[in-house]
Amino acid sequence: MLEIFRKNKDSELCKITSPISGNVISLDNVPDQVFSKKIVGDGAAIEPNDGLVLSPCNGKIAQIFRTNHAIVIVSDDGLEILIHLGLDTVELNGYGFERISQVGANVKIGDPIMRMDINKVKDMNKNTVTPVIILNTDNISGIKIFEGIKIAGKDELMHVSLKSSI
Repeated sequence: MLEIFRKNKDSELCKITSPISGNVISLDNVPDQVFSKKIVGDGAAIEPNDGLVLSPCNGKIAQIFRTNHAIVIVSDDGLEILIHLGLDTVELNGYGFERISQVGANVKIGDPIMRMDINKVKDMNKNTVTPVIILNTDNISGIKIFEGIKIAGKDELMHVSLKSSI
């Protein structure tokens, strides 16, 4: 498995793996303006083909929303990463989501943290596109997204360049 949030001291680069398996798309193509206009942060989105959500980095789970539709992980380098499972899924009030980990848990790359039942979510007429967002963009100088089909916990999703030590 890749060591995802190891900072390269020469370039201050953080590598983030895909937290969910599927096809990576640009945030511009997400049919929700909060994400497509980068209102909450920058990153990528994944059209999932599997609902198992794995930690994309080494860090700590800072928040799991009551409805289990979104998770915030703070990486060991201080990046705040939001994994938002589907669009408008807060309205499901937890239906279709199973919490595997807990707030405060230390996680390593590839640790299971949540499960989204893609079929249940789709049956409720919700889009399963999963944005993966860097929330604290003031601390970064750039993001490189790797599009295409990704395997959760193994394939790189993005490289984040840090402005300076976070």
